[in-house]
Amino acid sequence: MPSGGTGFRLYLITDRKLAGARGLLATCEAALRASAVAAPRGSVAIQLREKDLEARELFELAGEMRALCDRFGAPLLINDRVDVAIAAHADGVHLASDSIGVTKARELLGTSRLIGVSTHSPTEVKAASDAGADFVVFGPVFAPLSKGGYGPPCGRDGLAAACDAASIPVFALGGIAPDRVATLDGSGAVGVAVIGSVIGADDPARAIESLLHALSSWK
Repeated sequence: MPSGGTGFRLYLITDRKLAGARGLLATCEAALRASAVAAPRGSVAIQLREKDLEARELFELAGEMRALCDRFGAPLLINDRVDVAIAAHADGVHLASDSIGVTKARELLGTSRLIGVSTHSPTEVKAASDAGADFVVFGPVFAPLSKGGYGPPCGRDGLAAACDAASIPVFALGGIAPDRVATLDGSGAVGVAVIGSVIGADDPARAIESLLHALSSWK
């Protein structure tokens, strides 16, 4: 499976509340363990997105997640917190569209770490690309399974327009399920980003296997 320059094809975004009693680390471990069988090492990356945690709690969780990701060769990115990303030896940071900006993040992170950006329009995709981001997440493509508030679903055509605006990898987000992945083949996206379809699944291992199998059919 090609990675589009990022080194991964599936971007797993965390939500410990969706993980419930099973726990976030156990959920991510089950998903990564399954991915190690279903796809080449490094095909899945994790974005630690626990926006309500204070800095110390987030740093401690990031350290545990770093150790887990190291076991399975999964890149780890921290949502928005460049300081925590550096302190936890993460592989990069993921910025919201209203965050500190790619240029400032690059000054702080250097060139060896990844910078991803959340985008919701082709204009935002182009801006992130022009600023030097390594990749963008674009959506919602379909009605989100676990979060909303970013406008109506844009569908495959909207995703294709976003990909046309970028010279960097684009990951589709929003309502991504295995049966929908096939419909995005040829859109220009290099992969998908998911939250609820794995973190909130009854069986995260089977869920990520199904997603990776669907992605493997992309040309």
